[in-house]
Formats: sequence, C-alpha cells, structure tokens
Amino acid sequence: MHRELNIPYTITAERLHSIESEIKATGTYHHTFEELDYGAKVAWRNSNRCIGRLFWDKLHVLDKRHLTAEEELLDAVVHHIDYATNSGKIRPTITIFPQGKAADAPFVIVNDQLVRYADDPIAGPLKQQVERLTADRSHILPLLYRYDGELKTFEIPADVIMEVPLVHPAYPAFSKLNLTWYAVPMISAMDLRIGGITYSCAPFNGWYMESEIASRNLLDTYRYDLLEQIADTFQLDRSTTVTYWRDKALVELNYAVYHSFKTAGVSIVDHYTASRQFEKFEQNELAEGRKVTGDWTWLIPPISPSLVHNFHKGYDNTYNNPNFYYRSKKSCPFLQQLEQ
Repeated sequence: MHRELNIPYTITAERLHSIESEIKATGTYHHTFEELDYGAKVAWRNSNRCIGRLFWDKLHVLDKRHLTAEEELLDAVVHHIDYATNSGKIRPTITIFPQGKAADAPFVIVNDQLVRYADDPIAGPLKQQVERLTADRSHILPLLYRYDGELKTFEIPADVIMEVPLVHPAYPAFSKLNLTWYAVPMISAMDLRIGGITYSCAPFNGWYMESEIASRNLLDTYRYDLLEQIADTFQLDRSTTVTYWRDKALVELNYAVYHSFKTAGVSIVDHYTASRQFEKFEQNELAEGRKVTGDWTWLIPPISPSLVHNFHKGYDNTYNNPNFYYRSKKSCPFLQQLEQ
C-alpha cells in the first residue's frame, strides 16, 4: 500500500511500529480507514474469478466497523442495497462490518447473496433453514444472520429491491412468461482478508454480465432449467438437435436480458464488452509490473467463449492477498449445526 500510494518511509515505519504495539497489547490490530479502503479495492483487483476487475479502484467502501446495535447493523445492510442500486445506476460497493472470523464475529450473514428468490433451486437448503425460524413466504428470501450468538431472520424491505421485467422486443410470447430478475448481485458469504485481519461480514457487489442471468441462472438444469419453455416462446423447432434450437434460444435469451436491463435503465455489461474490459485490465496491470492471476473457468463467458481473448489464454490461479474467500463450514460450528 505504502509503495503504490507513494507514502514516505518514515510514515510507513511509524505505522508498522504502531501495529506491532497494538498486536502485542491486544492480540490483534485495527486498520485505519485508508488501509481498509485500499485493502478492499486490492482484494477486488486480486479476485481470480472476476472478469470486471478493470474498475477495482472505483469501489465504494462503506466503513461500518463501529456498529454494535442489531438494528444499526441491519439498517446498514438495507443502506448497502439502496446505495449500490442507485436507481439503476449501479455503484460497485462493499460494506465492511466489525472484524472477526465467522465463528466469533459479532454479526454474520448466512445468505450467499443479499437478494435471492425464494423459489430459486440453489437457495433450497437456505430456505429450509430460514423456514425453521420464520413463517415468511415472500418471493425474496429473508436474510438469515447471526447476532450475539443467536440465529435470526430479517425481511428486506421490498422498496429497496429493484427488479427488472424480462422482455424480448421481437417475441411477445416471451414476455408472457413474466420473468424478472433483481438488478444487483450482492455477495454476502465470503470472507474479506486484509493484512492478517478477516472480515467475515463484508457484502459487496458489482453489476451483472448478461450471461450470468441468461446462460446460467435461468438455464442451468440445477437452477430454473427453463431452456425448453423459453425456446417454445421463440417458436423454435425442438424436434431434432440439428435445428440448433438450444443455441438459438440461448442467444435470444441473452439479448432479451441485456435489452431488458438497458430499457429499464439498469447497469449491465455484455460478455464481449466485459472481455475487452478485462483485456484492458491485464494491460494496465502489466504496465504497473503486476502479474494478473485468474481462474480461467470463471473468466470465460458461458456464451460464445471462443470469440473472446480470455478463452485463448492461460492464467495462474494463485490467490494473492488481500482477497475474498469462500467461507469454510469447518470453521463455522453454527453453519454445521444448521445442516443437522
């Protein structure tokens, strides 16, 4: 941080001494806001699975480490959703809550995303856990969180969740499926690690690439599995494989998602643009003398991957810190208890 931000050596030495003293006295230390802000941004820069890293230094870091009251913590979650959504002009945002690993942090969100549809098959296990604690049956899954050692649920106010109706300008029958998708993907079950400190509650978001919704969420067989139903709305011949009905449906659905978000004024990127942006990110990092790490299986788009440069490259999948890590159930006894 001090090298990249050109901070004088004397200030660096003084800060390192202060950190060492705090660790000796308390067993840990606390980041300054400047360290937190820089660390969160570099964690995005180091995120091996993210194709959108060109904008890593534009991340909005909301520091909520000082919050202790349950109501304040939940209000901060709602604020994140509202602030990030920004009436469709999505802001890449992270809200960082009090530090600590999931097993002992004062506030932890169990949901993998802040917003999930209750009927999404991928949310099935979480839905069962939520239903143990609440009779809520809204179409948006309530948050399951732990506060002060107790598991609780919280229903996110509907007015802060923006949804986009999915339509296709050339196929009115597609619109009659009444499909929608929420505007912002907000990851909430990953640990943020900066300088030896873990933040187990640090929800963050970028914006969607259209194929995440179209090619994966709506079509994966373990998700909504709507390929045949959607193909029929496009009047495609499904009698034989060689009509390429699957491919045609896939392309039209991706166009429908992109068209719908743009028409609604909600930020989204197509897979070609996202891949070009990632190529620019690689060039920027090379110019700064930094090696780009990445998970190839995530960096290629799930539609027409061989048409973008990422497909034809190899990436070193080494994880550098700061970074985001999937939460380990082994280190979280309360998560293991939920599955029993």
